[in-house]
Amino acid sequence: MKKKLFILLAFITNLSYICFAQPDDGRNKAEAVQIAFLTKELGLTPDEAQKFWPVFNNYKQEIIATRRSTRNDEIELEEKVVNIRKKYKPEFKKVLGNDQRVNKLFQADKNFRDMLRKELMERRGNRGGGKPFKN
Repeated sequence: MKKKLFILLAFITNLSYICFAQPDDGRNKAEAVQIAFLTKELGLTPDEAQKFWPVFNNYKQEIIATRRSTRNDEIELEEKVVNIRKKYKPEFKKVLGNDQRVNKLFQADKNFRDMLRKELMERRGNRGGGKPFKN
């Protein structure tokens, strides 16, 4: 377990170094990291990855559109996101093979977003703008 955590941290550290070295759109960097993260977490084979990513990209676009359209209503947003997940669950199950891997996908996606949010907050805090949440 410690070895896996060390490898993941080394990967993220090296990736952040590469991201700083190359001027590029931040969204593209995040997408590349997300692809690597989810591929590793789900243990996707090349055949599964070829089928998985088009479905995941459609799913992600629906989630993004829903977040944009319901910014001011958290309950409506959560309901719509759950409905989108229910809609895509059978499609993900076709690719991933079972409910356990589909649930792992949803958890890994959440973990990735949390990790990204934490990294963003740390970077903003390091720019001299202070921590976003002060007591």
